[in-house]
Amino acid sequence: MKNKIHIKKGDNVVVISGKDKGKKGKVLTVGASKRTVLVEGVNMVTKHTKARRAGETGGIVHQEAPIYACKVMHICEKCGKPTRIGYKVMADGTKSRVCKNCMEVLDN
Repeated sequence: MKNKIHIKKGDNVVVISGKDKGKKGKVLTVGASKRTVLVEGVNMVTKHTKARRAGETGGIVHQEAPIYACKVMHICEKCGKPTRIGYKVMADGTKSRVCKNCMEVLDN
């Protein structure tokens, strides 16, 4: 079965459930096989790193962790609202993503 995700890299999204509910951010990476997304500034975790080479410093690093794609919702650039994404086949035969609120084409 093919893993399809409604979110793409570079999309602006809002978290709809979990500890970071209501936070907005830009999608950094998409993991299609695990259906996860990495959102800028969301689901921050503390990672303890060890110095691996001479001259490197170890310490505590704060970084983003992946969250499930079903927990985020796309924000439309045209209407500015969180929206579901629909698909529409254009006249030239290409398939584009469409905002379900204002019916504007999201992909250019």
